[in-house]
Amino acid sequence: MDDNRRNPSSGDEVALRRIQRLSLHLYNPSEPHSGGLSLLPCRAKRNLSPSVESLSEYMRGPHREIQARIFEFFQSRPDLQTPVEISMAEHRQLCMRQMTALVREAGIRPFRYLVENPSAYFAIAEAVGGVDISLGIKMGVQFSLWGGSVINLGTKKHKEKYFDGIDNLDYPGCFAMTELHHGSNVQALQTTATFDPITDEFVINTPNDGAIKWWIGNAAVHGKFASVFARLILPLQGKGGKSADMGIHAFIVPIRDLETHALLPGVEIHDCGHKVGLNGVDNGALRFSHVRVPRDNLLNRFGDVSRDGKYTSSLPTVNKRFAATLGELVGGRVGLAYSSVGVLKIAVTIAVRYSLLRQQFGPPRKPEVSVLDYQSQQHRLMPMLASTYAFHFATQYLVDKYSEMKKTNDDQVIGDVHALSAGLKSYVTSYTARSISTCRESCGGHGYAAVNRFGILRNDHDIFQTFEGDNTVLLQQVAGDLLKRYQEKFKGGTLTMTWNYLRESMSSYLSQPNPVTARWEGEDHLRDPKFQLDAFRYRTSRLLQSVAARLQKHSKTLGSFGAWNRCLNHLLTLAESHIESVVLAKFIEAVQNCPDANTREVLKLVCDLYALDRIWKDIGTYRNVDYVAPNKAKAIHKLTDYLSFQVRGVARELVDAFDLPDLVIRAPIGMASEAYEQYTQHVGF
Repeated sequence: MDDNRRNPSSGDEVALRRIQRLSLHLYNPSEPHSGGLSLLPCRAKRNLSPSVESLSEYMRGPHREIQARIFEFFQSRPDLQTPVEISMAEHRQLCMRQMTALVREAGIRPFRYLVENPSAYFAIAEAVGGVDISLGIKMGVQFSLWGGSVINLGTKKHKEKYFDGIDNLDYPGCFAMTELHHGSNVQALQTTATFDPITDEFVINTPNDGAIKWWIGNAAVHGKFASVFARLILPLQGKGGKSADMGIHAFIVPIRDLETHALLPGVEIHDCGHKVGLNGVDNGALRFSHVRVPRDNLLNRFGDVSRDGKYTSSLPTVNKRFAATLGELVGGRVGLAYSSVGVLKIAVTIAVRYSLLRQQFGPPRKPEVSVLDYQSQQHRLMPMLASTYAFHFATQYLVDKYSEMKKTNDDQVIGDVHALSAGLKSYVTSYTARSISTCRESCGGHGYAAVNRFGILRNDHDIFQTFEGDNTVLLQQVAGDLLKRYQEKFKGGTLTMTWNYLRESMSSYLSQPNPVTARWEGEDHLRDPKFQLDAFRYRTSRLLQSVAARLQKHSKTLGSFGAWNRCLNHLLTLAESHIESVVLAKFIEAVQNCPDANTREVLKLVCDLYALDRIWKDIGTYRNVDYVAPNKAKAIHKLTDYLSFQVRGVARELVDAFDLPDLVIRAPIGMASEAYEQYTQHVGF
């Protein structure tokens, strides 16, 4: 044995030398060894250096110029800027002055854009909402709801008579749909419009207190007209000579004198009073006592009544007329989804800038560190920042599809926009509402100061979850549409663009998960957009198949309504999963279409964080069906934390790229520079 050790060619000696050499590398990897091995890093990491200008340019869209005009106008008019402390009465008058100045002094005509260029209208709405959310909503009531109902539900005679007055604000108006007893269930409205063939008029009447029109914007103070949604009643046209109920129609009803502004006979209006937020909007309650309007005041695009009282319509049933009527009002949901992202941008910008500025604690005998350097703060804010970018691209896609729908009236695009607007309005506004509170908490005590905006943003935005369709109801519409597409898939029908993935998913996604790929945990694989999108779509397809089976099972014993209610939470989860799939798909497209390589790399990082954070938040679903093995789940969690850390490194540039002027941010702690100085000056130092 001793002889073998002294022999350099012996096997033991060679093995010993190898062990010694390897041990040197393992315990002293930084020391150079001639001809030896070296430890290589798993991946060379380089710091990103995004160009705010390039990123902002890609985010801007085609209508930044008109937004800049709005910002410049209000910046030049301190008398039109909303103070932190203002009474309800003063706020209402200020909002009306703001809207009037926008139209008559700045020369911006939102109603013309709504009709001719919807995407420009939504850009105006976002900018105006940045000035004051109450102003944005009041503008929406005037132009999108009151004006939109006249243009979209009426015919040429209505446009000729009312367009200019709506456009120049000579005809301020209301959208009187919601009643005390009915909001979401529009088909159950009780207000009546009975045709009087003798006088050739409709008689608008509130039959009971439950039918009082409630929460009607512009009604309490400023409105002179209202689009009133009521049941069209034709006397003697029903079976056995009874009255015929032709369903819900809209009617133009004058409510105040154009000259004196006095209430007209039979119209009773009361103020809904102080609200949680949006107190610049004058919401009122209206009761009609046999108010007569000419037959021409019926908005008759989908149904008309002749002089002799005969009803005609191109649509054969009450349900089809109702669907067509509500379908024309979908622009409100598009606008709310888009504007909600604007509110989220403001809140995230304030929270991120303050978290970079604020320093608390740190290593012993070393300077304090920024709050955003703490993993917990990154966990709160960086996925939210990523989601803001995701929603930006998704709602921009929605606006583009809506514009296409208005130009083409293509049935497939119409179906796509109706379901997508319901889903995105619900998902985005709910997310924004939660996020504003998280942003407030992430800014500690200073986030509680009214001047730093979170309370105002939260209160004004909160109702976004309810008007233009309650979010839970809208998600059910999305789920119902998915089930309809699911049935059509098996009948060989065509699918609209947003749902195309279901064609492949039912076969490929619902097969047993691949036990090999379920264990892949490499970073390249986890950051592959195909893996991410496949995971989102697999979840949606799995939920769709399982809820369809449950509904079929329960309907046998509970009936269709009982089965739907039994599966309701499952249906809501399905709808949210589908919307997340659409959002991710549009984000991935935006990344791939970005022309600048450096900007594309930053967006890819943000997109990866959005995708993997969502997968991790629902990891139980993937684990339950073995789509993701335990080791892969752990790798996703670790990578999500690391990506949050990476995004923190470019967080300032990401929020600066939103290109929000100080007029919109307004919060001292959210200023791009001298935040503490502005904060102390605000309180009087």
